[in-house]
Amino acid sequence: MRYIFENENSKKEAPKETDYSKYIKWMYSVLRRSEEIGKIELPISSIILDERGRCIGRGVNKRNINKDPLGHAEIMALRQASLIKNDWRFNDCIIITNLEPCTMCASALIQARMGKVIFGAYDKKRGGFGGSIDLSTHKSSHHKMEIAGGILEDECSQILQLWFKKLRTQK
Repeated sequence: MRYIFENENSKKEAPKETDYSKYIKWMYSVLRRSEEIGKIELPISSIILDERGRCIGRGVNKRNINKDPLGHAEIMALRQASLIKNDWRFNDCIIITNLEPCTMCASALIQARMGKVIFGAYDKKRGGFGGSIDLSTHKSSHHKMEIAGGILEDECSQILQLWFKKLRTQK
């Protein structure tokens, strides 16, 4: 794991040591779903866990399938979880995704008041939680949000790199 940081709007105290190993099994589930969707779409998958650790939302990228610019895995997972939860607030929830959310998805997660964001690979071009820009530390981010990046980073990166390599060789 490269780094873990918290929202600068949170209390100025020593950072808590958090055990992210309990999320590795979920990340493997995300990776399996990513590989499956990768047969027809960019291999990105997300899940949302409620405060009891139950999966209440799942999403995969469907921009090309649905011809929808908002068809990102995180948005799809948020839509499903909000229906199940019957609320738009996710303060006690966790989203796990194999690629760092883009700025659009990062903004949506901030607006949804997501409690924790856990991701695998960093996105240096479009990442919204530290890869390119960190929206969680912006003054407009109005609640405490914990971010953890680099969980199974090599495995997550490899799926994406292989997908793009395959895409380039098909053209």
